[in-house]
Amino acid sequence: MNYGSHPGWIEVISGVMFAGKSEELIRRVRRAIIARRRVQVFKSHLDRRYTVLYSVSSHDGTELEASPVDSAAEIFRLVRSDTQLVAIDEAQFLDPDIVTVATLLAGRGVRVILAGVDTDFRGEPFGAMGELMAVAEMVDKLQAICVVCGDPACRNQRLLDGKPARWDSPTIMVGGRESYEARCRHCHKVPRRDEDQTALL
Repeated sequence: MNYGSHPGWIEVISGVMFAGKSEELIRRVRRAIIARRRVQVFKSHLDRRYTVLYSVSSHDGTELEASPVDSAAEIFRLVRSDTQLVAIDEAQFLDPDIVTVATLLAGRGVRVILAGVDTDFRGEPFGAMGELMAVAEMVDKLQAICVVCGDPACRNQRLLDGKPARWDSPTIMVGGRESYEARCRHCHKVPRRDEDQTALL
């Protein structure tokens, strides 16, 4: 893909956990490397689920080396002047300035690929993902399979001791298959302290 004479643009790979977002990001980066593009890969320091060293890792074990970052500003400082592609995994963990950073990089001719979970365990927009999707030229929303009914999954079911996490649980809790399941909207459960929500509808 090339948008005319200006090579910079933003791509967002979004969706639930276990949908293949990191795998797709890795695929695009590897194709760029084969095409001899100068690439830098970043990810939030919060996610160290699959390896001691920082890398972009898919749930099937595929890996790509990445630089850990604490903020969007750090990414902007670390991007080299000759970099042609910047890939960012777990973008939902980064601060809102990631939207500005991605826009600035694209404006100076960099292809920016961001992957991240677009909704939190409550089913609400996660971090800056919604705004990133709004400013991107290209958005792919991937789905997994609901582990309960087999329908397309669009929600992240957080589990604590095998039971759905309550609504007032912390928004960020890094985990894998032991803590999360992919579910459709009908099988997704987030109990509140007041179980009777009919009055709020």
